[in-house]
Parts: sequence; structure tokens; C-alpha cells
Amino acid sequence: MKKITKLVWVAAAMAAPLALSAQGGIDSEMLGRLHESYNPTAADRAIHNALNTADINTLAASADNRANFDANFTYRVPSVGITDQKRSGRCWLFTGLNVLRARAIKDNDDINSLKLSQAYNFFYDQLEKSNLFLQSVIDTAGDDVNDRRVQWLFHNALGDGGQYTGVSDIITKYGVVPDYAMPETYQTNNTSTFSRLLGLKLKEWGLELRAMIALGAKPKAVAERKEQMLADTYRMLSLCYGTPPAKFTYTKRDASGAVESTREYTPLEFYNELIGDDLKNDYVMIMNDPTRPYHRMYEIDLYRHTYDGENWTYLNLPMDEIKEMAINSIKDSTMMYMSCDVGKFRNAANGTLDVNNYDYSALLGTTFGMDKRERILTGASGSSHAMTLMAVDIDPATGKPVKWMVENSWGDGPNNGHLVITDEWMDEYLFRLVVNKKYIKEELLDITRTKPTLLPPWDPMY
Repeated sequence: MKKITKLVWVAAAMAAPLALSAQGGIDSEMLGRLHESYNPTAADRAIHNALNTADINTLAASADNRANFDANFTYRVPSVGITDQKRSGRCWLFTGLNVLRARAIKDNDDINSLKLSQAYNFFYDQLEKSNLFLQSVIDTAGDDVNDRRVQWLFHNALGDGGQYTGVSDIITKYGVVPDYAMPETYQTNNTSTFSRLLGLKLKEWGLELRAMIALGAKPKAVAERKEQMLADTYRMLSLCYGTPPAKFTYTKRDASGAVESTREYTPLEFYNELIGDDLKNDYVMIMNDPTRPYHRMYEIDLYRHTYDGENWTYLNLPMDEIKEMAINSIKDSTMMYMSCDVGKFRNAANGTLDVNNYDYSALLGTTFGMDKRERILTGASGSSHAMTLMAVDIDPATGKPVKWMVENSWGDGPNNGHLVITDEWMDEYLFRLVVNKKYIKEELLDITRTKPTLLPPWDPMY
């Protein structure tokens, strides 16, 4: 039956040949050879049947790797409660606030009952990003609309995602408030529709500003029109997210729950009293990017959250040096902002990230051999999610890390909303870590004081 089927197929191909292809295309002769090359075995047919009815990850799940990781960690930073970003891209903000909350736990008896408002900081993030786009359009108004920088601006007018630069820029400028002072709304939990609409409006305004300048409008008139646009933006943000409070009342309690004081705070006063860290100068963003030389500083142009803020600047280091400072930080009960490619080899059922969770090669009969550098260069891997690094398990025999744990922002789930990560997975899929300077060696801090290499915002890594 198999031979007859192939003869019929070849005869049909000869009777109605494909149109002649240009050199390098698939012509009828090549297609015939491709068809002849596939001779499915019994195992192939069984896999084909399975793939017709089940998810690839279900079929590729490694039976030899199903045992849950134990919950023991040599060092673990205390945390209280899991947050939930719902259907929004605010992982960067949840992670940043979770790190700050853990920092505050060390110094405040009552902090266990406190939750910080993500809605408050997100409001200002969206307002500031809107201004960043509009002012950048003004700055580039003399460039052709097809210039790559101009095109990048219009293609990236607004988004709800971000990274640590947003945490430091927004909180340093606007402070923080308790969640009851500005609670979540449906729109903060479900950001895609309004973010798309506001981004659409920003692009329309961007074209208007370019036209004004092309027609000779004075800088003062352009600035006044931009402010009118931002006033409309503020109104729309208030409708969707609520209006940020200028002041609020907060009651401090001791460890027993007894009231210590009740007073009114501004958001910046509250941050300075609760935490007070200098987020811009006390911390360094570390990157593991094997596509570029290590032990150098890099800066991503226009990758910030406020126009008057700072571009994303980082120190590129090999993984062994990054893990050393991460361990030192955890030992000192200090969580860290971390981002990675969370979608790779994640087992949602048991809350683990392990390169051995799935055996795609055995299922599909091929290999997937790119290393981290090659995956970055081809766009196959990049940072997709921020989480809070909080625990490490050390092998007492070697002194090397075996596994790690992060506090996630996806609500309840396996491991009480945490993800357990093998050290091998960290090597392959961790990209960024924000570390307090006190855990960084002086020779590395010296590098952070050197002038960074400026990279364009469309660089493949970002």
C-alpha cells in the first residue's frame, strides 16, 4: 500500500508539475526527493498519532525528571505573601516592589501587614513613558520618517513592560504608597486594551507634532501642545487606573500589633522612611550577554522610563561571577531583581525551571544544539519576565549552587507561588540581576565607573 501511494503521488506531480522556481527555490524534483526521504517507522507513526491529540510539552515531559525538588534551601530570604500581576506586563514593577518590601521587612516590625500599590507607580510609569515618546518625537522631528530611530520610536510608543530602570526612575521621583491608598482596578490588572489605545493615540499625536515642526511652529507652541496631549493622557489614565494620591494616612504598629503612630505622609516621605535606599546609586544592573565581551559597561539608548531619567546601563559578566554576588546577597537576607527567559523548559504543574524537564529531541528525532550566545543572536532566547531571587541551595561537598528559588508575581500555584530553578537552567536562561554595590567586588565596581558603550534601542538582545 505504501509503494502504491508513492507511485500515485509521483505520477500526479509529473502530470501537474510545479511552476519553475528560481534558483534556490523548491522545484518539483526537489519536492519529490523530500517526499521520498520520509519513510516513517512504527515509532514515527506512534508519535504522529500522539501529536495529533496532545500538547508537545505533555508528550515531551521527561518521566525520569518528574520528582519534585525538595523545599530545602541553604539560604533563604524571608518573604510574606505572593503578589499577582494578573493579565498585565508589569512583572518588572511587581518584582521591584517585592524586593523593596523584603528590604523593609528587615527593619520594620509591622511590615508583614503592608502591601505596596502597583497601580500608583504604574500610573506614573505610563504618564512618563508617554512624555518620553512625545519629547523624543520632537527631538527627532528633523529626521526622515523612515529613519530607523524614528521608526523605532513609533513602533515602540508605549508598553506596559519594563525593567529595573523603571523601578529606580519612577520610585525615586514619585515614591510609593500602600495598596489601600491606590488599589488595583480592572484596567491595571488587564492592561492590553487601554495600553493599545493610548499607544495608538500617542502615535497620532506624534505625527501631529512632526507636522507642526515641519510647518515652522515655534518651540514654545510645540511644548504647549505637548502639555495639552499629556493633560489628555493624565485624564485617560485617571479614568482607567484612578488618580494618584498626593498624601495618605498610615498607621505604624509594633510586633505585637499595638499602634505606635498614625500620621500623614507624602509618597516620597513614606518611601524614605520605610526604605530609603538610593535606587539609582546603590545598585548595579548585571547582565550575562555572551554575545559581547565581559567586564565592560554597556548602555541602551532610549531604554528608560522617564525622559529625565537614566538609560539602562549594565555591567556584563560571566555567570560564575554573577552567582557569587547573588549568593552573598541572599546570605545577607537581601532579595534581588532578576529577569530571565521564563518560558523555556518551565513545568507549570510543579513550578520548576529545569533544562531536563522536556526531551524535545527524543520526541521529534532531532537535536537543538544552539548555545546561549547563538540563541541570543538568532532571537531564539531573551529576557521575558522579571522575578525576585530569594533563595539558594549549596552543595556542601563542592560549595557550588544546586538550585535557586524566586518569588513570582503570578498568584498562588505550586511551591506557594514560587519557582524552583536548577543551577544549569540559570546558566542558560538568566540574563539580568540587580545587585547592591556592597556585594560587588571593588575591581568590578571600578569597571562600573568607566564610560559605557552605547548600543541602539533595537539591538537584538533588547
